[in-house]
Amino acid sequence: MISVFVYGTFLTGEVNHRVAAPYIRGVPPGCVRGRLYDVGVFPALVLDDEGREIQGEWFDVTEEGLKAMDRLEGYRGPGRKNLYERVWAQDISNGRSGWVYVWTDSRGCPEIPGGSWREYRSVRGVRA
Repeated sequence: MISVFVYGTFLTGEVNHRVAAPYIRGVPPGCVRGRLYDVGVFPALVLDDEGREIQGEWFDVTEEGLKAMDRLEGYRGPGRKNLYERVWAQDISNGRSGWVYVWTDSRGCPEIPGGSWREYRSVRGVRA
């Protein structure tokens, strides 16, 4: 199994969960430290040791699941032009580690207050 931390539209019940769902074998909660940015109908995460606790889920997925997630996130591989980078991260609450899709900077997008895409989306009225 491959562990992937998700914090936005892949979360259980969110619009892109269906992409990973057939390949998920476990979904424990978790959190990493960083900053979330509002990209419109989805968020982007910038890892930052001084940032907020970002709430999410760890997906235990198959290799096929990781490939499906890579396609949706625009990840083509190291050193290539990617929408998101896929990097290794560690959970700050339980020590678990795995992949997470991130940006390296905000790209000028506004920061999401708090550490939960779900809460922000519900307050803002963005549909899941």
